[in-house]
Amino acid sequence: MMWPDIPFEEWEETGNALHMWLQIAGKFRMAQTPWINHSWQAAFYVTARGLTSGLIPSSQGVSYSIDFDFIDQAAVIHASMGQSAHIALKAQSVADFHSAFLAALADLGAPTQMHGAPNEVADAIPFAQQTTPVAYDAQAAKRFWEALVQVDRVFSTFRTSYLGKVSPVHLFWGSLDLAVTRFSGRPAPMHPGGIPNLPDDVTQEAYSHEVSSAGFWAGGGGIDHAAFYSYAYPTPAGFSDAPLSHPDAYFHSDLGEFILPYDSVRDAQDPDAVLLTFLSETYEAAATTGAWPRDGLECAVGKPGRVRSL
Repeated sequence: MMWPDIPFEEWEETGNALHMWLQIAGKFRMAQTPWINHSWQAAFYVTARGLTSGLIPSSQGVSYSIDFDFIDQAAVIHASMGQSAHIALKAQSVADFHSAFLAALADLGAPTQMHGAPNEVADAIPFAQQTTPVAYDAQAAKRFWEALVQVDRVFSTFRTSYLGKVSPVHLFWGSLDLAVTRFSGRPAPMHPGGIPNLPDDVTQEAYSHEVSSAGFWAGGGGIDHAAFYSYAYPTPAGFSDAPLSHPDAYFHSDLGEFILPYDSVRDAQDPDAVLLTFLSETYEAAATTGAWPRDGLECAVGKPGRVRSL
């Protein structure tokens, strides 16, 4: 599968719709799943057909999963008793999707109580009040997922070269970004919070420990194109001045992150190598300027079928 073209102007409206729909599904998962450190219980994961919530427990003894299938263009809710419900991914209002999602949950006997407004957006209009029809381009959504497949594969390779605490490669529906995070093992100063419509205690728990985090998102939030990012928290002195080898990589002072445009990776002769270099160099910048205790944390990239040397 090639790295697809995902021009922001063709993706923006579809991305906005999908962002809200994933938030609705994520709210159900969050309402049912015990909290895990750094909100990892809320994330979605890339699959061979789209995105999945993974298994969601309920107090009724039945478990559920939610899959966004970008081949059949449906959100599918599965129950462990064998039933399933399908919601078409199509042009519709957020309120219509929200209503269909709650009705599908009720039909499956699943709980329907959950927070009814989005997080991490400036205008957190409750889902039920977002009645304006929203455009949805199925091909744009499919290309976005195809990009996630490629990014997940490279992020997962990068993840293997760290023996310390490291997150799964997962998609956070609050900001609609695919991310992977390394931890130094040291506590971090309390985060000031201030993320729009996200409780500060959630942010502060997420950043309770020192991190080097990298990710991908398909545009918006100050960047009107798909891009890779990398940041450190807390941000060490000198981090923003670290040299990167790719001429298109730069430090975005407003966002406080290194940025590498997606197209700079997509158009490269060896996209995997370009992205892995960006991930490695920005981690190196965080670990070096932050004086991380690196002994025993790093290792060679993992290989299929080969036990890691001790």
